[in-house]
Amino acid sequence: MEAAELGAFMISASVFTILLYHPASPAVRAVPEEFIRRVLMGLAMGLTAVAIIFSPWGKQSGAHMNPAVTLTFLRLGKVAPWDAGFYIAAQFIGGITGVALVAAAAGRFLAHPHVNYVATLPGASGAGPAFAAEVTISFVLMSVVLAVSNSQKLARFTGWFAGACVAVFITFEAPISGMSMNPARTFGSAALPHLWSSLWIYFLAPPFGMLAAAALRRKLQQAVACAKYHHQNEKRCIFCEYQATQK
Repeated sequence: MEAAELGAFMISASVFTILLYHPASPAVRAVPEEFIRRVLMGLAMGLTAVAIIFSPWGKQSGAHMNPAVTLTFLRLGKVAPWDAGFYIAAQFIGGITGVALVAAAAGRFLAHPHVNYVATLPGASGAGPAFAAEVTISFVLMSVVLAVSNSQKLARFTGWFAGACVAVFITFEAPISGMSMNPARTFGSAALPHLWSSLWIYFLAPPFGMLAAAALRRKLQQAVACAKYHHQNEKRCIFCEYQATQK
């Protein structure tokens, strides 16, 4: 499920990047302003994240889609080490597979320099600001997820909060680092074109930021109930054994 979820996310990212950034796309001519296209890209990917989180597979697996998320819940004691290993392996497989499928169907569009396999790379300011930005947005995302998912009133909206973070970060932060927050997402884009030089940023910064958010929550002695964003179905939770009462 985790492989399919991140694979679907990467397919969506590839398709929308081609539509919004390939010079041959009518959308580029219709919307020449870079910022507006980034807003549209943010909305597209934010809604993609929401759709995956609330999908049947997302509800069952928890829709981590991200090794940094899984590692954070492992550190919080909400995921068993064995399960975390399988989750992370599946996430990397899904990231690569999603990009590979689009490359097989539309390789010349995906390889265009304006699309560049939807790779996440440091912007003009360089690696240092990119690293700092990735740490910051990863910290914010995990802080939001932990706060909302453990709120009795807001837990059912966690997917929407996560999607909103994705949309805002793409709109405003993407020029600095490409907006990854996800080692498997970056690896999936880097594998085919062999873009390895900046990979360390995206392997180190997101886990650092998310683990810092978890450490702060523990420091404040705020409880974390589960590695799932929500329990919105009647199936037994694979993490905490929660099972809703069927009506």
